[in-house]
Amino acid sequence: MRRVLIATSNPGKLRDFAGAARAHGIEIAGIPNLASLPTVVEDGATFEQNARKKAEEYSRYVPGEIVVADDSGLEVDALNDEPGVHSARYAAPDLHGKQPHEADANTDDEANNARVLRELKNVPPEKRTGRFVCVLAAACEGKTLATFRGTVEGIILDMPRGTNGFGYDPLFYFPQIRKTFAELSAEEKSRHSHRGAAFRAFLDWYDQSLHSSDACF
Repeated sequence: MRRVLIATSNPGKLRDFAGAARAHGIEIAGIPNLASLPTVVEDGATFEQNARKKAEEYSRYVPGEIVVADDSGLEVDALNDEPGVHSARYAAPDLHGKQPHEADANTDDEANNARVLRELKNVPPEKRTGRFVCVLAAACEGKTLATFRGTVEGIILDMPRGTNGFGYDPLFYFPQIRKTFAELSAEEKSRHSHRGAAFRAFLDWYDQSLHSSDACF
């Protein structure tokens, strides 16, 4: 079975990727000993910049392997597209007294969701629109091979629903299926999510690239 390494220690992300890859006969795995490697500072101004930086830097530690890294987050229209690239650290002002870009580590999902709900407290339902965005970068030995983008539009609820998923999934209501992303199985989420859309684009590219002369294939 072909293998792709994912630059994440987040088990939720690994489940999302594995759900989409299974039909292509691709094994998804984390980077060996990722926790012992130097942390890549995600200081890019865009999702793509952060994804490329992570993929390039981590791929140097696993020669000959394709490494996929993603940067993703929630953009809320009423909050001028925040939390955006700071989605994983949005609660830093509440927990650490720092702005998200100054935080040393991610803040927990519950705190991030609580801040979004507080910021949207007086916003009417029809204006609670937003989107999940995901950009994937595939790299090999320090070089980006390609990038892929996926988005999905939804509504931010006024209270969490569902126990699956992670991040802002319990708040993100997808009208087409009348569920939040936290109410979906891994297979359902791979069909409907921003990460699933970006990863399917990657899988199509990967299948087409197998005849490439690149050493990573």
